[in-house]
Amino acid sequence: MANRTLIKGAEAALPTTVGAASSFGGATLVRLVNTHATNAYLVTLLEDQGGVGIGSFTMPAQAVEYIEKQSAHSLLAANGAVLGAKVGFTN
Repeated sequence: MANRTLIKGAEAALPTTVGAASSFGGATLVRLVNTHATNAYLVTLLEDQGGVGIGSFTMPAQAVEYIEKQSAHSLLAANGAVLGAKVGFTN
């Protein structure tokens, strides 16, 4: 049986600056979607809202990704076209 996505929070644009990075309410799983039709954007994972970068990846246009992270870790993107929501998986 395929996993189903459990919605646990409201979808919001990823912040675009380090000091505003979001943990999405302490989420350990975040669903991301790049809503831009043609542009790919960099997504960065930080230790905390203003912290040290852990890693980053380029999210293609119109793509969906699921990011597993620690609850204190925060996300930001190069553009507000990248949206995120706290989610979980259920069977």
